[in-house]
Amino acid sequence: MEWSEVIRLIAGVVLLAGGAELLVRGASRLALSLGLSPLVVGLTVVGYGTSAPEVAVSLSSALKGSTDMAMGNVVGSNIVNILLILGASALMAPLVISKRLVRVDVPLMIGVGVLAFVMARDGSVSRIDGLLLFAGAITYTVVAIATGRNKSDEATGDPTPPRRRSAIVIDLSAIVLGIALLVYGANLLVGSATVIARSFGVSDLVIGLTVVAVGTSLPELATSLMAAFRGEREIAAGNVIGSNLFNILLVLGGTAAVAPQGVSVAPAMIAFDLPVMLAVSVACLPIFLRGHVIARWEGGLFLFYFAMYFVYLGLASANHDALPKFSFAMMFFVIPLTVATLAVIIVRQLRQTAAVPAPETT
Repeated sequence: MEWSEVIRLIAGVVLLAGGAELLVRGASRLALSLGLSPLVVGLTVVGYGTSAPEVAVSLSSALKGSTDMAMGNVVGSNIVNILLILGASALMAPLVISKRLVRVDVPLMIGVGVLAFVMARDGSVSRIDGLLLFAGAITYTVVAIATGRNKSDEATGDPTPPRRRSAIVIDLSAIVLGIALLVYGANLLVGSATVIARSFGVSDLVIGLTVVAVGTSLPELATSLMAAFRGEREIAAGNVIGSNLFNILLVLGGTAAVAPQGVSVAPAMIAFDLPVMLAVSVACLPIFLRGHVIARWEGGLFLFYFAMYFVYLGLASANHDALPKFSFAMMFFVIPLTVATLAVIIVRQLRQTAAVPAPETT
């Protein structure tokens, strides 16, 4: 391995993060000028913007014939978004979860994940599958913006003040420059990551699940941490859920639609990584239901499982002797204990909710 490839890898990640920052900043200002709520901005505009690196990397990988990396990038990014980004954001400040996320967006994220798993079970996501997913992305965006704008107008009762033309031009310029940096950074990242993976004997799938997934999730991480720090916690949570939705609908769907043979799915992905993605998505629902808040200890729990997931990938790629013992401990001790703990907490929360008398109506 040459150090020049490492430099190219780091440069690619930096360009991706910088490009996404410009894109999100410009797009968010334009969206807010249309009167959208912070949650809808997080679910749509910020979700699209921070998913742009995944779009660029997956499309570039697929067009270069490395569809394993494209699929690994999508699945790995979704796992990273929930375990690392939600975990780190909640650890910084408990995240307030809106009813819309619990009732609509998280169940939709789970359903879309199940759909992707079903599509991938035959070993590939075909072009027709990709077109269906891509159509879902368009439909979700249109509905979310339409309903979000209506509720925002009803809540405020005031129209959004007009913005100066120069400010709009600046925002549009930031969007264009951000996209350019994303595309160039994606080419650097994919090329260097592939070279590094092959020099160490690591498969494209594993490098896509780890290095590329974390690298392309840096915009989500920076955005959610900053939103949590500033008290804009709806954007922090909405960014993660929206990004996960778009990763499957837009990134996987668009990549499968343009790739000559669709996106191939490795047997290891079907047997392990896709089920893990579904498991962490399902885990969001009971945690979100618990008082509509992600507490700091729950954020720490997410970070713990993120570390364990990376340890598993490292042991599996090296075919280490400790892998069976590690898998046994996680499967039969750590995970069941976590599920039992969450179940007890949720039952207590439901009992407390049921015990609260309904308000009198006149």
